[in-house]
Amino acid sequence: MRFSTDVRRPLGLRARTMITAVLAACLGALSFSSAASAAPHSPTGEFAPFADCPLSNASVLACVYSVSSSGQFTMGNKAVPIKNPVTLQGGLVPAEAGQVFVAAEDGNTLSKTPQPVPGGLLGITAPAWWPQILRDFFNEVVINQGATGVTATVELAGPASQIKVDLLNLLNREGTALGLPVKIKLSNAFLGSNCYVGSNSNPIQINFTTGTTSPPPPNTPITGSPGTVFPNEASTLITATGGRLVNNTYAAPGANGCGGLFSFLVDPFVNSIVGLPAASGHNTAILEGKIQLGEAGAVRASEP
Repeated sequence: MRFSTDVRRPLGLRARTMITAVLAACLGALSFSSAASAAPHSPTGEFAPFADCPLSNASVLACVYSVSSSGQFTMGNKAVPIKNPVTLQGGLVPAEAGQVFVAAEDGNTLSKTPQPVPGGLLGITAPAWWPQILRDFFNEVVINQGATGVTATVELAGPASQIKVDLLNLLNREGTALGLPVKIKLSNAFLGSNCYVGSNSNPIQINFTTGTTSPPPPNTPITGSPGTVFPNEASTLITATGGRLVNNTYAAPGANGCGGLFSFLVDPFVNSIVGLPAASGHNTAILEGKIQLGEAGAVRASEP
């Protein structure tokens, strides 16, 4: 199975045709697949990023590796930029209604990557008129590494099969390209180890699009992009760079579990600072980076 048959070309009709062919081929092959026991995998060369693709599952016919290196997410009145890369990886099993996502081989489907919250718990940042070197020192050492420093970590809330992936929507700039059920962990010494916004039973559902959003006020529409898509020479690897996935319509619940035994006091305090719960129209999520899709057979064949 190949992802394409011809020349490299930016996003356009060929890219759409390529993905359609992939899905059709996968559906045709699905009836002949069977499960296999887990085993270590070591793909090489251009397929090396797929080391945790669930290749032991013979139903997996495509591997996914995505890195969001920039962007941001906003809840209520707190905006957190993505400074540390976030990885999403796993495999795809074709289904009649899109694709079913399969967890990464090692279980780390969505990396738990802490992001520093600007201003920390109290929202204090250095004045803009200070020299840059002094502002950087104050914000990083005094606030982020101090007692008020807080990190926010987006975690998957539920099994990987609840992740929604629609490659045609991604290319066509319409509908949901990536749907993530998540919870956000807020961490510092005061908040304890179990301070979350959202949970497995009450996840924050963020349906990303590469098209244009239609949020309720006060948010205004924002537009994403699938980026530029190129296959490799053998047409067994697709790389999309410069992609932008967006959503500003989701709702965020209040915090829970903050402060341990004193959560009944600390949760309302956190909610008052962050502005939670926050209804649809008051939150934004943007992921920017690169996504790669590898044909599972080619990934296996690259192993030594």
